[in-house]
Amino acid sequence: MSTPTVGVLGLGPMGAPVAGHLARAGFPLRVWNRTRAKAAAFGAAAVGHPAQLCAEVVLSALPDVDHFERIAPDPVLDTWAGRGTTHVVVLSTTAPDKVRGLAVRLARFGLAVVDAPMSGGDAGARAGTLSLMVGAGDEDFATVEPVLRTFSSTVEHLGPVGAGTAAKLCNQIVVATTLVGLAEALDLARRAGLSGSQLVRVLEAGLASSAVLEAKAAKILQREYGLGGSTDNQVKDLRYALALADRLGARLAQTRQTAALFEATVRNGLGAADHSAVYETVSEDRYPRAAPS
Repeated sequence: MSTPTVGVLGLGPMGAPVAGHLARAGFPLRVWNRTRAKAAAFGAAAVGHPAQLCAEVVLSALPDVDHFERIAPDPVLDTWAGRGTTHVVVLSTTAPDKVRGLAVRLARFGLAVVDAPMSGGDAGARAGTLSLMVGAGDEDFATVEPVLRTFSSTVEHLGPVGAGTAAKLCNQIVVATTLVGLAEALDLARRAGLSGSQLVRVLEAGLASSAVLEAKAAKILQREYGLGGSTDNQVKDLRYALALADRLGARLAQTRQTAALFEATVRNGLGAADHSAVYETVSEDRYPRAAPS
């Protein structure tokens, strides 16, 4: 089987490392980004317009399907199809209905859609250790799997188009609720006069250890929220999860409370900050402190 040409749409904190791994793995690469300077870093692989990607497999590392729809209107899709594109892989976190709707639209051009949302954050993207949850037909998965494995340590085919997206929403529930739990624990520790860094060391050594703890504790302790995954995106993902829950009759009581805290964090002006900034909402002095015993 020949090595396919791969195009990457979007070179943000996730897309740029993904493109780098693909290039190092030897895939002929084309990249596009709205900010051209980011694309220029890839030299001759950079193109000036999405229609010029002309790759057999196009990866969308854009924030959502809505962004892809705006960047790839029908004339762009027609150009891709005429120049050999066969598959579009959506790496974004979105709603199952959206990705299935995109699959119907792209099928008119003979293009197959695969949803493969990413988990692992920007650190996982840089290390090439992302976890991908994939929704695709069997043949489509077989086609794109070698591409996906260049930047991922786990690639799980979960079912037809939309299945990967549903799994990612489950993933985001765990991430968001764990992050709020961590924020609450560190807030309580501070109020009790404990060392946050000592508490983190204890948590890391026990059952409370998690990838969220490893990736986010330092941000909370330092109250430095340089972007990893944004609060805005966390809210988007939780809204999609709750919409799916409402459609399927799932209660998700804890997730609804968690979503409210992230929504408040956005209202407090921290939407563009790393989602660990939920600590600033959790730690607000709204409740009286208990008198020392």
